[in-house]
Amino acid sequence: MTETLAAPERRDAPPSMIERMTLILDAFNGPSARLTLEDVARRTGLPRSTAHRILDQLVRQRWLAHHSFGYGLGQRALGLGGQDGGHGKIREAAAPYLHELQVTTGLVAHLAVLDGAEVFYLDKLGGRLAASVPSRVGGRAPAHSTALGKAMLAWLEPEQVDALLGTGITRLTSRTIGELGTLHQELHRVRQRRGLAFERGESFPGIACVAVAIRGAEGPVAGISLVGDIHTPLENVAPLVVTAARETAQVLFPGSAAAGRPGGRTRRAHADRPVPAHTWSAATMNRLLAVDGRGDWM
Repeated sequence: MTETLAAPERRDAPPSMIERMTLILDAFNGPSARLTLEDVARRTGLPRSTAHRILDQLVRQRWLAHHSFGYGLGQRALGLGGQDGGHGKIREAAAPYLHELQVTTGLVAHLAVLDGAEVFYLDKLGGRLAASVPSRVGGRAPAHSTALGKAMLAWLEPEQVDALLGTGITRLTSRTIGELGTLHQELHRVRQRRGLAFERGESFPGIACVAVAIRGAEGPVAGISLVGDIHTPLENVAPLVVTAARETAQVLFPGSAAAGRPGGRTRRAHADRPVPAHTWSAATMNRLLAVDGRGDWM
């Protein structure tokens, strides 16, 4: 009697490089995700050395970005393309300060640039609150309705603001500024507050934000903000945003006088010497947070 030999057990072939790269990219479950090497190895099931090698390759090709606190999606993965117009440098400079803001406050931290009449979001860190804030990396919002937009518009000449916005100011909510003249008044108040811009419910009902521009010698290059719900005491965290914007500017423009100043127009002399953010007292903040006739922050 002839004995039938069992066929050897077939083993699955190891995943290809493309499959392993896809596993790693899929481990980042959102534009704001930040993962360590250990996180990636655990989520993908890949050996740590393999994950590290592929991560390095993805960083070099800009599919991922590597920061001191972990890896995040890069320019290509975010749909921003391989050529980012200098935005990658801004994201890299701001990344540790955004991370510190988010961890310290528990609020949503944003980084954005001004693109015409809109703000363009470069980064978003949010933890558990991120889903409640309707913004996304690579998304846009009207500049006049956001604290980020107002923080950057405040350091442009009025004629530049008029040219950018034209007659395109529309109301998104009942609290949105709807007239160019009113916007100029608001931008004047931003300058009086040493660059602090606020909005409560102007972009989306129930959302509040404080922002400060990152400024170089030629004007604003980006802005940093913290976002919470309408009841968030933003005056308590405003100095932290000022510090983050100032330190990011110092990384981008070392030695620049404008990079160290939270206030004052770039091309026009300002009589007041700004107070460093870390020394701001409660009384100073109360003076900076001017209110209009309705008792709203403007």
